[in-house]
Amino acid sequence: METRAGDPGAFATFDLARVDSPAFVVDAAKLRANLAILADVRDRAGIKVLAALKAFSMWRVAPLVGDYLDGVCTSGLWEALLAAEHYVSSSGAEIATYCAAYKAEDLAEICRISDHLIFNSPGQLERFLPQLALARAGGDVFDVALRINPLHAEGEVPRYDPCAPHSRLGFPVDQLADEHMEGVDGLHLHTLCEQDFAPLERTWAALEPRIARWLPQLKWLNFGGGHHITRSDYQRDELIAFLRRVKAETGCEIYLEPGEAVALDAGILVGTVLDTGSNGMHLAITDISATCHMPDVIEAPYRPAMLGEAGGGDFPPEAPAFAGERDIIASRVPAQAGTSGDNALTVRLGGPSCLAGDVIGDYRFAAPPVPGQRFAFLDQAHYSMVKTTTFNGVPLPSIWLWDSADDSLECVKRFGYADFRDRLS
Repeated sequence: METRAGDPGAFATFDLARVDSPAFVVDAAKLRANLAILADVRDRAGIKVLAALKAFSMWRVAPLVGDYLDGVCTSGLWEALLAAEHYVSSSGAEIATYCAAYKAEDLAEICRISDHLIFNSPGQLERFLPQLALARAGGDVFDVALRINPLHAEGEVPRYDPCAPHSRLGFPVDQLADEHMEGVDGLHLHTLCEQDFAPLERTWAALEPRIARWLPQLKWLNFGGGHHITRSDYQRDELIAFLRRVKAETGCEIYLEPGEAVALDAGILVGTVLDTGSNGMHLAITDISATCHMPDVIEAPYRPAMLGEAGGGDFPPEAPAFAGERDIIASRVPAQAGTSGDNALTVRLGGPSCLAGDVIGDYRFAAPPVPGQRFAFLDQAHYSMVKTTTFNGVPLPSIWLWDSADDSLECVKRFGYADFRDRLS
């Protein structure tokens, strides 16, 4: 999977020895910059913007998110509880909850917490109508919505594309009928992943004729997440014009739910080389694990950018990629001849777990790495932090909050053996 993030920003001058290893370090100044961009889009387009906790839920910075955005979107009871506890302290802040399938025993509390309840299918909504009525009778106030599948695929990787064939996410729009829309206040669609504006515009062009007859009865439309709005080359003016047009033509309130865009390029994952060796190429074992700390490296797959990599990170064609991925990596990270990295050493980095596939990728070093050497991967605040595991007893990275504007540094959380032990029985 191609990723266009990886701008080091202020991290280019950060001393990696200031924190534990492994450690996530999040730059509050970069978060503020991203949030300011999202708030500007919101204000200029006249819409609402919710932060997606599924991508970035470091609740230590919840007040900062609340200073800029209209609330958060959650993916079930536990995220909704986190939102209610830490994110919704300001007046008017909203919580929108979507789950592919709710549990009956969770619904009462979700109704109490959420402003929007988004269902994955009309059948599920119909089954829960008595519980929704009971919650409203008890004083809970919330809108009800359906997530729809526009049946218009724009994703680069099928496993991350909610419109891939046979997707379970969202109700297929070609099955939508009048009876499904009774009592529905809004429609939700989430079809993008790290994408520009054009895929959203094409998706709406394909979807709008299919839902046009129900638009007059709707209060809002939610275009979900996957919008890389805070990336420097994103087409923000075109997005704003589009959102204003859709709002004017439909009469609906419009929502966006960026997740990755909130924390784009706002965090690094600091690690240490533990051992080196060779087996047909140079190898290094690190205290960062792909499977435990950056699972998307294996699932996507993708190659995270390394801070200060020799030659700027262009992938050498002569070096073998990790098993089965040569063509994928070569196609997304083209080699560039004539760079200073041409004479650099290519080293395969892997984690400390027993999983043979716990391989991060192949990286260029100006000199052979040595045990004890620090390094860092870029753009690791979103989706890495929320997906970490302790498989194999691999320790979790500590979490640090740095502010590049004043160089203040705070250790937010350290994890120990008890965190591993207590999740087991």
